[in-house]
Amino acid sequence: MSRSPVIVPTGTANTASVNAAFRRLGAEPKPAEGPCEIRDADFLVLPGVGAFGAAIDHIDRRGLREALVDRVEEGRPTLAICLGMQLLAERSDESPAATGLGVVSERATRFPQDLTVPQLGWNRVVPDPRSRFLEPGWAYFANSYKLASIPDGWVGATTDYGGDFVSSIERGDVLACQFHPELSGPWGADLLDRWINGEGGRS
Repeated sequence: MSRSPVIVPTGTANTASVNAAFRRLGAEPKPAEGPCEIRDADFLVLPGVGAFGAAIDHIDRRGLREALVDRVEEGRPTLAICLGMQLLAERSDESPAATGLGVVSERATRFPQDLTVPQLGWNRVVPDPRSRFLEPGWAYFANSYKLASIPDGWVGATTDYGGDFVSSIERGDVLACQFHPELSGPWGADLLDRWINGEGGRS
């Protein structure tokens, strides 16, 4: 099996840091040109920064929605990063008219008005003991929106920013991170390595 991930173009992601992180692990990422690459990829990465509506519109205009939904529902190796994690939800308060991929029955909501947004910088990730990939540690965040609860059927991790929010969810070989593992130093590199090598971080 190839260890080179395919990167989904969302039109809202700076993929340079994601590509660099995987190259440091000896992998050679490549972009997905269409749904066939998404379906055929051994490993797929759905990154994203910026607006929910713009990203999901880009996915739909390129005809990628069905392939992405099928892949996540089948539990095939998929990594969603930052906005990519929110795109798995049904909707986001950031773009109320946009329909997300809907593979998790959640809505992305904004942090309370009394908090500085975006949350920008390092914060601690506390995984469920059943987590396969996540270890406790510090990760780099850049987000104004978040999932408030862990979806049914998923194992998650939480982070405290004015109260607990969901910083990661996983099911099978699907891992979604609200933080940026590619910017999270050795801890993030170890997480990417465990994911792409199919190795759980816990027994």
